[in-house]
Amino acid sequence: MGNLFLSDDGFGPEVARYLTAEDTLPDDVRVVDYGIRGMHLAYDLLDGCTALVIVDAIPGDGAPGDLVVMQIGPDDLAGSEIDAHGMDPLAVLGSLQALGGTLPPTFVIGCQPASVDEGIGLSPQVEAAVPVAADAVRRVIDDHVLADANPRRKG
Repeated sequence: MGNLFLSDDGFGPEVARYLTAEDTLPDDVRVVDYGIRGMHLAYDLLDGCTALVIVDAIPGDGAPGDLVVMQIGPDDLAGSEIDAHGMDPLAVLGSLQALGGTLPPTFVIGCQPASVDEGIGLSPQVEAAVPVAADAVRRVIDDHVLADANPRRKG
């Protein structure tokens, strides 16, 4: 997720492009660049999926380029409201129940941006975090998604 026209907010789409170019994910994993089309994601989730991994620029107290990996559950979505002019991933996920869907196991890989001002291209710190985030996506898929689907893979 992210807006390519707002500097480091384009982090998610850049990681998606990196993962697609590498072609190292299992065949049953789909990489989709939703950009700022959050409701498109919500409607796609109505079709069902085993798990969801969102990659996005997220504000925080860290240094630009710092990554965080977290699991999101229904309790994390309370109070999130859809803004027709914005793309808050939590609000989009919170809309699933109203649309008749359920939240799949969901993970967020977030990167602290240096800037989300108008401009195309990532800052050097956030650009350096792209391959690290791609590795984090692969780890989440392997450690959580595939392991949960095949209990013999655990431990």
